[in-house]
Formats: sequence, structure tokens, C-alpha cells
Amino acid sequence: MKWRTAACKRIATVTIFFLLALCTWVAWDNWGRFLHTSELSTSQASDRPALEVLARGEYLTRIGGCMACHTAKGGEPLAGGRRIDTPFGAVFSSNLTSSQTHGLGQWTEADFENALHWGRSRDGHLLLPVFPYNHTSVFTRDDVRAIFSWLQTIKPIEQAQAPHRLTWPLGTQPVIAVWRSLFFTPTPFKPKDSESATWNRGAYLVQSAGHCAACHGQRNVLGSFPAVDDLSGGFLSPQMWFAPNLLDASQTTMAQSSLDDITNLLRIGQSRSAQTSGPMAEFVQHTGQYLSQADSLAIATYLTSKIQAPEPAKKPTAAVLAASSPSAETLYANHCATCHGKSGEGQTNVYPTLAGNPAVVLASPENLIQMVLYGGYGPSTAGRPRPYGMPPYLFTLNNQQIADVLNHIRSQWGNQAPTVSPMQVDRVRAATY
Repeated sequence: MKWRTAACKRIATVTIFFLLALCTWVAWDNWGRFLHTSELSTSQASDRPALEVLARGEYLTRIGGCMACHTAKGGEPLAGGRRIDTPFGAVFSSNLTSSQTHGLGQWTEADFENALHWGRSRDGHLLLPVFPYNHTSVFTRDDVRAIFSWLQTIKPIEQAQAPHRLTWPLGTQPVIAVWRSLFFTPTPFKPKDSESATWNRGAYLVQSAGHCAACHGQRNVLGSFPAVDDLSGGFLSPQMWFAPNLLDASQTTMAQSSLDDITNLLRIGQSRSAQTSGPMAEFVQHTGQYLSQADSLAIATYLTSKIQAPEPAKKPTAAVLAASSPSAETLYANHCATCHGKSGEGQTNVYPTLAGNPAVVLASPENLIQMVLYGGYGPSTAGRPRPYGMPPYLFTLNNQQIADVLNHIRSQWGNQAPTVSPMQVDRVRAATY
């Protein structure tokens, strides 16, 4: 008995020591480094004229998605309150106006830099990782200063922060601190000397303002931050959209598109053969259309340079491949062919091509199911103010019919993709309606 008691004491001692060491590490990792004064507060002022700095700040705020996320539907710009649903509950965006009480009115440049580069608020509390501070940590100091300078010009809106609706203890400071220590490291941009200025500009925008990896990167079950240059695809839950792998030629139309087509897709949501939808259409609507021609070209240059040929895959058996049927052919003829063509050829600059379109043959069919269920219009942009749309079939077609018509599309004109089942359609319908 004595040796058991002694063993238990040793185990307890080791456990307590380990927990104390872990707590010390987490505390230092999240708060200890901020005991010193931020370098930004003592850095030299920008040499750029004030008006140029403000214009740059407004531009970065728009292309960085700040306006989109921090503006509630029908609300005042940048006053916060937009609901953002996550697998862990609902989060509401904060007020970025110059309000002294609820916004950034009392913030300094140093406070703002700590928020963007370290995910730490003015009062020291750790920000929820719904705010993509892994991406904002990429911003240069001059860009941070420009954004902050412009936000200070926004009229104050006295709108308080809405309380988040997260499952306890998620959202508490200790949990956020542990999560950050596991998954967050600031990532300042490091240009590649071997690449062109255009390529480096594109890389910087993709990793910072564009925060493309926030959707197109992979997360684990704990919602980890993907690397800022991770474009290997990710599933957006609970929205039920799949963001394809932008590095795989089999999953993106960029592999077969010109740079002009890609820039058009980013800025107006439409190219000769493709149209944005879902979250990507929202990105173009609120963010992408404000990109300059030079910046959109830089992004296109960077992305196309990263695309890799698809790895040889095992040929799927006929049993798992989608197949058509007479009833499916009739459904397609009655509901789809008028716009997308009898052979899925689409209409140039109007309706997307279905034949040979990587988006049509993705292994995950959720995007297609959503399009058939809810239809919708592409983004309304300055370059395309009245986009063509697609009607919803939520109440017109049942789960079996939607599965049938999608299997027809995914098995014709050279397309080959796994079968879509009525159960998959039902799962998307139940989660999104």
C-alpha cells in the first residue's frame, strides 16, 4: 500500500507541475509579450500625404472585407452587428466607427496594430478567431496605419456590441488562450526575391486582405487557423458550401482560364464560361469588385502560378459514377437546357458552361445542390449591374428529381463524377432551409 500511495503522490506532483507549466506557457504566449510598449506607437510617421493615406485606407478596408463583415444587413456601414454563424455558435461583428463608447474612438494606432497583428483588443482581452487575425497579421505596418487612419474618419454610430451566442465554455478567455497557443502564430509577409513584383503583390493580397485561406484552407475539428497560403480547399460549415482546392487543376476553372477571365471573375463575378455563386459571389459583391485592375491581375498571376496538375486518381467503378436516365434527361430539357444548352455548352458571358466545368464534377456536390435548391443571381457589380440569374427549385423539384438532374449533368458531355443521392440533397435542404 505504501508504494501505491507514493506512486500516486509522484503522479499527482508531475501532473500539477505539468499543468502549471502549461498555464505559464499559455499565459506568456498570449499576454506576456505585451508587457512592453508597442513599437508602432514610437515608429516614424508615414511619408505619404495624408489624403493618399486615407484613400489607401479606404481601399484596403473595402478589399479586406471589413465593410462586409462589420456591416449588418440594412445597418449603418461599419457599425457592426452582422451575425456570423460558425460550427460553435453565432458571433456578431464589432463596431469600427469612431464612436468613443462602442467603436474605435479611444483606440490608438498601437491598439489597432495589436488587434490586427496579435488578435488582442484595446483592453487586453483576446479576440475570437472568427476575426481572421492570422491573415491581418500579414498586413504591413503602413497598411495598418492607413486602415486605422481612414476608420477614424467614419462618423460615430452609437451601436453596442451584440453578445455572442457560443456554447460555453467556448468564447471564454482561457479557452481562447489555449486555442491561440495551439493554432496562432503571426505571419508577417516575406516577399520572394525570385518572383516578380506582380507575383509578390498577388501573394500579399491573397494572404492578407483577400484572406482566401479563410474559406479555401483546411481546418480541423477545433476550427484551427489554416496557413495563410493554404488554398487546398475547405468545407464551410454550417453554410454547407465547399470551397474548392485552388491549387488543383481538376477543381478550378482557373487552370483553363486566361488572366483576363480570372480578373473578371474576381471583379464582376462573371467570366466567359463561369459565374460566382454562394460565398464567392458575396465576396465579389462586397469586396472583389473594388479591386483595382492591377491588384486583381496580381492575384490572378499568383494563383495561376500555384496551380498543379491533378494527381492520377484511381478510376472509379461504374457503380459509384453518376448516370443519367430518361426522366433525368426530361428534367434537364425542361428546366436547364434553355439557359445552359442542350449539350451543357452554356452561353458565353451569360450562363456558365456545364460541360467540362470542374465545379460541376467536384466530389462534394453541396454547391450544385444549393444552386438547384435556391438558384440566385450572381453579384451585382459596377461592371455587371444586372447579372443573369437562376430560378430556385426548392418547391418545384423533390429530392429524387434534384439528384436525378444533377446525376445527368455530372455524367454527360465528358463529365464524370460520383453519384448524388436523394439523401445528400435532403441533408443540404434540412441544414439550409
